[in-house]
Amino acid sequence: MSSIVSIKNLTKTYANGFQALKGVDLEIREGEILALLGPNGAGKTTLISIVCGLAMPSSGTVLVGGHDVVKDFRATRKLIGLVPQELTTDQFETVWNTVSFSRGLHGEKRNPALIEQILKDLSLWEKKDNKLRELSGGMKRRVLIAKALAHEPRILFLDEPTAGVDVELRRGMWAAIERLRETGVTVILTTHYIEEAEEMADRIGVIRKGELLLVEEKRALMQTLGRKALHLELKTPIILLPPALAALGVTLGADGRELVHEYGNGAGDARIGQVLATVEAEGLSISDISTRQSSLEDIFVSLVETH
Repeated sequence: MSSIVSIKNLTKTYANGFQALKGVDLEIREGEILALLGPNGAGKTTLISIVCGLAMPSSGTVLVGGHDVVKDFRATRKLIGLVPQELTTDQFETVWNTVSFSRGLHGEKRNPALIEQILKDLSLWEKKDNKLRELSGGMKRRVLIAKALAHEPRILFLDEPTAGVDVELRRGMWAAIERLRETGVTVILTTHYIEEAEEMADRIGVIRKGELLLVEEKRALMQTLGRKALHLELKTPIILLPPALAALGVTLGADGRELVHEYGNGAGDARIGQVLATVEAEGLSISDISTRQSSLEDIFVSLVETH
């Protein structure tokens, strides 16, 4: 799959000496959903701002659709739709006029049929004549997405797209973004909701203190860095863990009622039978068995803490 955004050795240092980005290299594939995860101040918004032409890089290059974002600003900006964190809208304008005006700002001819389809896709059609001040926060955020799509961009940047949105609206927006990907739009989102990235993204990028720690396929990331745990609940609590179980890497819960065997990357799978056999040999009775697997949030926290 070809890259639609190519970022090479990108740095950004502000006048006060703060280095927001430190040699970032990133290839964004056409038609994918890429989630950028990172704590506050990690450099996510700075990265997006440079790609969208809203901030100048200190060094490095950014190509969008083969065009340099500094030298060919007009060409690259036309390819990009941006949904910012802030709800920056004219509160006294209607939904229809707001989205239509955004298309005109990018030099595109009127296309009422397209605007209608965008509003319907984002469940805004029934609100088309409402003024923005009459909408909920979640609906206003959908209007921002509609504005960003009005000029038919090939790339959509979503900076915290569901911040302040309730769970029902959030899932509706996930579905809308998935439909966009199906039409060939490349989607890059930053989010604090790890489950959002886990639900939607094809690849995950983790950024911290201006450095891109990794970019990996979601499934491969969870398989490589994820861990599983076998939990055995005992009918009768024990005070000391039998040495035979300790030798297998089993640990005893604080209340003496639970045995835990952690494993990952395929390692330890074969030991499950051995653990169960040893538990039986030690005369321990099990009342319940369960397994748990690391979530993307567990992996993200581990990566950030490790670095």
